[in-house]
Amino acid sequence: MEGSVRLLACLVCILPMGSLVRTKRDTTGNLPDTEVHSAPTQRWSMQLPAEVSATAGEAAVLPCTFTHPHRHYDGPLTAIWRAGEPFAGPQVFRCAAARGSELCQTALSRHGRFRLLGNPRHNDLSLRVERLALADAGRYFCRVEFAGDVHDRYESRHGVRLRVTAAPRIINISVLPGPAHAFRALCTAEGEPPPALAWSGPALGNRSAGAPGPGQGIGHQVTAELPALAQDGRYTCTASNSQGHAEASVYLFRFHGASKASTIALLLGALGLKALLLLGALAACASRRRLEDPVTQDTPPRSQAQESNYENLNQRSPRSPPAATCPPRGAPQTQASACAP
Repeated sequence: MEGSVRLLACLVCILPMGSLVRTKRDTTGNLPDTEVHSAPTQRWSMQLPAEVSATAGEAAVLPCTFTHPHRHYDGPLTAIWRAGEPFAGPQVFRCAAARGSELCQTALSRHGRFRLLGNPRHNDLSLRVERLALADAGRYFCRVEFAGDVHDRYESRHGVRLRVTAAPRIINISVLPGPAHAFRALCTAEGEPPPALAWSGPALGNRSAGAPGPGQGIGHQVTAELPALAQDGRYTCTASNSQGHAEASVYLFRFHGASKASTIALLLGALGLKALLLLGALAACASRRRLEDPVTQDTPPRSQAQESNYENLNQRSPRSPPAATCPPRGAPQTQASACAP
């Protein structure tokens, strides 16, 4: 009897211990994030939002974080961003970090507007895009490459869609000749969302006539046409969307035909007016020259050079005394003279 009691006590002790071991095995099997299972089951992955929206002219941040199966990797790495499609799209940014360095040296930045915002050593490849334009809209894909002892790489397959919004801007408005001596007007605007266009003008009121522009695959541009302009005057195109509105105007003035005699008279009148203007200009030039010329005297001034010569002549040839006259022979001489006897 005493032996049976001891055997039963041992069985009672063994059963709870077995139950405890089974419970511990099941619990660790259902926790993949525990330290024991995290290293073998960790694999490549990338986390990106589905869409990022920003306004044209401003900056946008494209987030991208990743995980990899290599614990404590500090070898060389390269961070890459592509546009359009994964694996084959054109690169818009690329940087490389040396072994043990957290500084990723930029090797490529399209138009100098792409800059790495995250730290690849901390599994962050987030990218900043400056001075957004409508052409920047589309999908972007991040990629990381390990080199050195471990050669491994991973790239996002779906990427992140960048949506760029912009207020309307009219990029062209013109009047073109149409069939049967008529005229038509065209207005092209861009914006995101694509703007709605409306025409207003003489005997027209507000008339919506928006249509996608031909050959515009992106969908940012819209063209509206007025097929026939019935009256002369000002025609205004207005573009509007949720971001704002813009407008531009064009003027139409047609030359109405006149009779042959009226045309000839108009041409002769224009020629006569030009001739009168030309004569007036010539007369003004002649008067100006006459006023600028000095007034001349009728009697020329006395020459100083002649007076000088005359004085020199008097100095060189002094006036001689009159010659003495001799009386006839036999007459008495009153004065002493040099007459010969």
